Amino acid sequence: MKVSVVVCTRDRHDTIGQAIESIAQCDYPDFDIHIMDQSTTDGTKQIIDSITPKYAETCPIVYHHLDKAGLSRSYNAGMRVSNGDIIAFTDDDVIVPTDWVQKIVNAFQNDPQVALLYGQVCVPKSLEESVRQGVIVPALTFKNREAIHKGKTFKVFGMGANMAIRRTLLSSVEGFDEALGGGGPLRSAQDYDFSYRTYLTGKTILLEPSVWVDHYGTRTQDQWPLTLKNYGIGDGAFYAKHIRCGDTMALGLFLKVYLRSKARIIKGLIKTGNWIPDIYSEYLPVGFQEAAKFAIDKEVRLYRETEEAKMTVTQASVITGAAVERKAG
Repeated sequence: MKVSVVVCTRDRHDTIGQAIESIAQCDYPDFDIHIMDQSTTDGTKQIIDSITPKYAETCPIVYHHLDKAGLSRSYNAGMRVSNGDIIAFTDDDVIVPTDWVQKIVNAFQNDPQVALLYGQVCVPKSLEESVRQGVIVPALTFKNREAIHKGKTFKVFGMGANMAIRRTLLSSVEGFDEALGGGGPLRSAQDYDFSYRTYLTGKTILLEPSVWVDHYGTRTQDQWPLTLKNYGIGDGAFYAKHIRCGDTMALGLFLKVYLRSKARIIKGLIKTGNWIPDIYSEYLPVGFQEAAKFAIDKEVRLYRETEEAKMTVTQASVITGAAVERKAG
């Protein structure tokens, strides 16, 4: 099975080189890498141009520049320009082990029903002390392999920093919603939305702990509230879309996560006497409000532009993915 690795990047000149080299050093015999660059300078292109000749015989590295930013837009473009039977996604601030591609292939080969895979996103050992000092590294770790499919309750789970799909899934799921995700008007949740639409097809989503990467993307305590705000808006828009399609399961998932966050606030009030706001849950309703401006193509469950709402670029550098309160199940 040929694998195409898609890496979306924007102005991450300090980490993109090590990320691409770690992928290129994977020991799988048939894969290529597609760099989807939305940077505002040519710094990333220069780095990729310097790396590409080193791996020309073992791993083709193909550079693409996108004029308009947006993570979902970049994912979709990467899927169009690549031709792998499996499309693997990781981030420009991640380092993968040498068996990363092989383990992804093993997971798909072992179960033909698996259409979408999420692996672990780990905190590197070199950053553990920084985390103890208060630096935030978005991560998602789990011990047990789990298959999610119809007949089992859907889980809002996973990070785009370690994700792979079987290309044949694209005949049933029409790509990522370009209103969602970093750089899009609705900020985040493009991965959850893609996962949920995969679930609705009856295909299997696999949580595979043997597929792991190290994440070097950090946030300070001052930066984290904005990230939580973007998660809240994106997740609210994700739930809103499917609820507007008459989906009672999506309504139940939303109520579960929203009420759980409010219960946590009340518990803290009782315990400490202080009302501690929950930024994430405060912005879930904002996501509903912003999403209401968009139309929905209910056949494919994608947001569409209206006179009031356009697929404009906003906060293109925002990261995707941490678990935080985004796990609803």
